[in-house]
Amino acid sequence: MLHLKNIHHIAIICSDYEVSKKFYTEILGFRVLAEYYRAERKSYKLDLALGDRYAIELFSFPDPPPRVSRPEARGLRHLAFEVDNIDEAVHVLSSKGVITEPIRVDEYTGKRFTFFADPDNLPLELYEC
Repeated sequence: MLHLKNIHHIAIICSDYEVSKKFYTEILGFRVLAEYYRAERKSYKLDLALGDRYAIELFSFPDPPPRVSRPEARGLRHLAFEVDNIDEAVHVLSSKGVITEPIRVDEYTGKRFTFFADPDNLPLELYEC
């Protein structure tokens, strides 16, 4: 058996580095661990933490092709974040201009959740635990 210990990080390629950097740090509250510019690739790499855990690598590349997210397509479906109070989280996002879907209830767990999107329309979820 492979004995995976945890998810180490998630890599996201964005279309506008500064817009996505602001979204993930100023709106979602990720902390910058490190930021690199790779001149040979004309690419930024931003390492972001959630709390004390390394979580996201945000990349920029010149002219990346768009990824289909709706209608739902094969591949990564969405990235979900755990929150204690979904009403409070939705209020914070709304106050920063982020549109969320109506809060729904997971039919299997009874937990509440909602979806929203990052600047590149990557589907993100808030899941109340």
